[in-house]
Amino acid sequence: MKIYTAQNMNISSKIKNVTSSMISNFWGTLERVNFDFTFNNGKSVNLTYEVYGKSDGIAILLYNPKTKKVILTKQFRMPVYLAGINQGYSIEVVGGAMDANETPEITAIRETEEEVGYKISSVKKVTTSFLSPGILNEKVHLFIGEYFVQNKTENGGGVAAENEEIEVLEISFEEAFQMIKTQEIIDARTIVLLQHLKIEGIM
Repeated sequence: MKIYTAQNMNISSKIKNVTSSMISNFWGTLERVNFDFTFNNGKSVNLTYEVYGKSDGIAILLYNPKTKKVILTKQFRMPVYLAGINQGYSIEVVGGAMDANETPEITAIRETEEEVGYKISSVKKVTTSFLSPGILNEKVHLFIGEYFVQNKTENGGGVAAENEEIEVLEISFEEAFQMIKTQEIIDARTIVLLQHLKIEGIM
């Protein structure tokens, strides 16, 4: 059992006696966290939450400024299947977990070649976000990157050893953007990055 101090939490006047116990350590870590929390009205209660944690990740939207196309992936996601949506398939930007000692930028470049077969040399940071801060402590670094025909080195499709089966999609930006409205795209990272290209006038 871990014991957290008030200094760790940085809100010492509101949160005290924080402890956690491990529930699962299979793919990520699932912890049950217990603490005393004081509300602004002075009332103090004991609360328990479950927090799922894993290594930080990246997501990158590849776009071609000449052809006005983007590269997306399509793959099976069990949570989407259990929710009864799109037969479990999700259309997404390239994404993945950071390996030890990798920077987010290096991870984005590596995952791009592994998943979609394009070797790029630079990426542009958009932001870092928590996708579901009520339960996940994973931070996701969001990027965009230009691609051109000459960047293609292989077919992509993911890493077989990691049991990945990824379909590579090259579609127009406008078609991709419309897929948000039709809910063919339901992944939050993908929605944010497509909207970023639109808002910034990049595409």
